[in-house]
Amino acid sequence: MHKRGYDAVVVGSGPNGLAAAITLRLRGLAVLLVEARATVGGGMRSAELTLPGYVHDVCSAIHPMAAASPFFGGLPLEQHGLAYIHPPVLVAHPFDDGTASALRRSLPDTARSLREDERAYMRLMAPLVGRWDRLVADILGPPGWPRHPGEFARFGLHAMAPALTSARRFHSVAARGLWAGLAAHGVLPFSKIMSSAVGLVLAAAGHVHGWPLVRGGSQNLANALAGIFASLGGEIQLGQEVASIDALPASRAVLLDVTPRQALRLAGHHFTAFYRWQLGGFRYGPGVFKMDWALADPIPFTAPECREAGTVHLGNTLEEIAAAEAEVGWGRHPARPFVLLAQPPRFDPSRAPAGRHTAWAYCHVPPGSERDMTKAIEQQVERFAPGFRERILGRHSMNTRAMTAYNPNYVGGDINGGVVDLGQSINRPALRPSPYRTSARGVYLCSASTPPGGGVHGQCGTHAARTALADLFD
Repeated sequence: MHKRGYDAVVVGSGPNGLAAAITLRLRGLAVLLVEARATVGGGMRSAELTLPGYVHDVCSAIHPMAAASPFFGGLPLEQHGLAYIHPPVLVAHPFDDGTASALRRSLPDTARSLREDERAYMRLMAPLVGRWDRLVADILGPPGWPRHPGEFARFGLHAMAPALTSARRFHSVAARGLWAGLAAHGVLPFSKIMSSAVGLVLAAAGHVHGWPLVRGGSQNLANALAGIFASLGGEIQLGQEVASIDALPASRAVLLDVTPRQALRLAGHHFTAFYRWQLGGFRYGPGVFKMDWALADPIPFTAPECREAGTVHLGNTLEEIAAAEAEVGWGRHPARPFVLLAQPPRFDPSRAPAGRHTAWAYCHVPPGSERDMTKAIEQQVERFAPGFRERILGRHSMNTRAMTAYNPNYVGGDINGGVVDLGQSINRPALRPSPYRTSARGVYLCSASTPPGGGVHGQCGTHAARTALADLFD
């Protein structure tokens, strides 16, 4: 590494590391971004995981929070090659009888499709969608007194409820199933307080901004962010694994796009004993078992809504999904896991050779699980798309150990940077006046383990960088 000094060094080039680096560089600081792997991206990388010519998103594939991100929305990403593709159906949720419910960009269309639950869905979602511009500033903002306390308090009343409690407003299998699939993104048992929060945010964000995929692969979002940083004069060093912050070039600020476990390894000797104890108590959530397929043809879903959807939730009824997520919460592997599936080449032919397709999927598993969930996941796909297995040309899978090896921030396979429950939403990653400041002056955390948490939105990095600017450079 270069030995000349910098104003700031950012370690890790996930969405938050890139956002932090851009925020600092926009203020005119000399910024170095250091990445251990050969490409930028963290959870936004793409690769030929199965067969040559088949492009798969290694981690994130669908990007509702990137589209909704206030920080990303203010950047000229399109000028640096980013193009979003919006499938006509955001999320399809099939049932055993061959029907499916669907989340569409249009709130009224989605509500009408739920028939007897049309009014209930509108009563729940219309206030969130109508006030989204105000709400998003607080939902994705730093902790503190909300900018719009009235709207945020009303959202909080719904978000704090267990997902099973929220489901009581719906009566139809279609509405309850659609809600269950959305809530399951929170990776919490549906009986837990706050298990409604992620589902509400994803549904509202979808109605306002969609659930897009990135043309050519998620890597292109990472490349666009890196391109903006480089165009501003920022410096990127790839293939540079950092063993300790002491090995970094001299700088006034170090921002770590890592979780507490990695922060302790990189900088723990600079922290106070109390702060080390706090970080040591940080809790990680369940992991994921992730699969990619190269396919001869599109997945032959029975329900037509599924053939129009970028994302498909496979789990049948609310009761079945709730039972599967509870099993994971108890440290067990469900026989019929809830499966999140994406099928980009239906809308982006550049992902596969002409006429061919790919698919991406994962299910939740206990942290650190080494169980092969291939059969269970493929059975769930086959259940709603008979003939799916006959179309498989190649497959690639990653258990929680492989996920952690690929990205050390995915501790135990946890892709959210730590469990998001009531306790850890207040003290994420530690109970301090600022979650971004560590106990070592000039050292900051900017990962998904800080507010507002997981998702490809860059807001954690933005808030950490603004904290560093206020502390050291203003």
